[in-house]
Amino acid sequence: MLNTTDYVIIGLYFVAVFVIAFFSGSKKSENGEAADYFLGGRNLGWFVIGASLFASNIGSEHLVGLAGQGASGDLVAGQFELLASLILILLGWVFVPFYLKSGVFTMPEFLEKRYNGWARTYLSYVSIVAYVLTKISVTIFAGAIVFTALLGISFWTGAIVIVVATGIYTVFGGFKAVVYTDMMQMFVLVGGSIILTVFGLNELGGVGELMENTTANHWSLWRPMSDTNYPWTGIMFGAPILGIWYWCTDQFIVQRVLAAKDIDTARKGALFGGYMKLLPMFIFMMPGVVAYAIAQKNPELLSFADGGYDAALPLMVKTVLPAGLRGLVVAGLLAALMSSLSSVFNSCSTLITFDVYKKYRPKANDKELVRAGRISTIVLVALGIAWIPMMQMIEGGLFQKLQSIQAYISPPIAAAFLLGIFFKKINSAGAQWALLTGAILGVARLSMEIAGGEYTGFLHWYVGMNFLHFALLLFAICSAVLVLVSLAKPEAESYDDETLVWNKANAVPMSSSTRLLTFLLILCVVTLWVVF
Repeated sequence: MLNTTDYVIIGLYFVAVFVIAFFSGSKKSENGEAADYFLGGRNLGWFVIGASLFASNIGSEHLVGLAGQGASGDLVAGQFELLASLILILLGWVFVPFYLKSGVFTMPEFLEKRYNGWARTYLSYVSIVAYVLTKISVTIFAGAIVFTALLGISFWTGAIVIVVATGIYTVFGGFKAVVYTDMMQMFVLVGGSIILTVFGLNELGGVGELMENTTANHWSLWRPMSDTNYPWTGIMFGAPILGIWYWCTDQFIVQRVLAAKDIDTARKGALFGGYMKLLPMFIFMMPGVVAYAIAQKNPELLSFADGGYDAALPLMVKTVLPAGLRGLVVAGLLAALMSSLSSVFNSCSTLITFDVYKKYRPKANDKELVRAGRISTIVLVALGIAWIPMMQMIEGGLFQKLQSIQAYISPPIAAAFLLGIFFKKINSAGAQWALLTGAILGVARLSMEIAGGEYTGFLHWYVGMNFLHFALLLFAICSAVLVLVSLAKPEAESYDDETLVWNKANAVPMSSSTRLLTFLLILCVVTLWVVF
């Protein structure tokens, strides 16, 4: 499928990644070696923060999945992208001032400052285990599949090449190398996707042919409350809870705004990321919609008979792109893969270094911390590769259920952060009971799903509930536990820093430009909701 020109473009992409990683990683700031390695010197600008938020979020499986959902008529999946735009506003408005004023390196460290050491330990280990078992391994797995499907390279060779290449610049370049390569990869991702869409429309015969050969579901963001996958109630009330956890409290994402040079820059970076999240519905889902229309109009040219709708993206690459541009789009897939993988390597090593290593060696200097971070990354690379055979042995559906554990444990974490910032009476006892309650209820549902079998009565309702409705229920229960236990045990440990809880005295006002950007972003999302 690919020719020499394509391979040259892919080779140049890898060269560009390493050149950018080398030069960005070698720059030092005045904030200390640990701040340089783990947070880019805490002096990043808004553009690189927003670009990194976008690129690290988009993985190869994300691209393939969104194109597949576009082809199948599930445009409603684009709601998660639009909601991310609004939740990134929440990150900038609400969370950023507290995170930056606290001076923390990690999200568990913030929980310790607000509650106690137990809360920090809980979030640290939950995050590390979840990263290794899901984010790292699934990204490696998806990348190996990309290599196999589009480059004709064996699964194991593809997996090892992508992990070693990403691991090298992450280990030696640190966080600054990660975010600056993310910035380059954002351009490759967006450019490749736009080119694919344009060539697909040209092959189809224009927008008129697109409308004629698609269904109403290909152009609707809304589903009835009875929909089993994406009911509008789940989208509007359940999905934002998972979004708050992911975009506002997960180390994988929040580490980018922690690296900002000041609060206003971090807010603008979050807003820029919000504007970028308006794009996936058009540039990642649209190639799938175009592929569906081509298959309807000319099934001899493109058919989903063999690979199903998830084959939409590779089929479009093979069908509509000329030589050279195929290499650019494959480079875009690799960009998505490497940006996600480097981000999770760096974020997880930061958690291990500050929340595990430094806890046992509190007097460790910057050089020791950086060395621990590099060793952690190398270990994570090895663990990721070692976990791949296990993934191949696990039944596909079961592995997807294992991934969903994050969705089941995230509501109590979101509650602990969100309510903890707004209500000063919430304390460590409430946080501990809420986190444990959420974990038990979430793991119980996951276990029953995996076990299968017939359930009746309450258990049937509990296990069969839509996962977005379940997230809303779990958030409500954990919030109630958080408040009630805190009020019942007012003597429990709590924060001793007034800047960790919102009040009028410590509110950070927004600049006029930030207010205007916020208003325009909200207007964009509401407009898309109305149009679609």
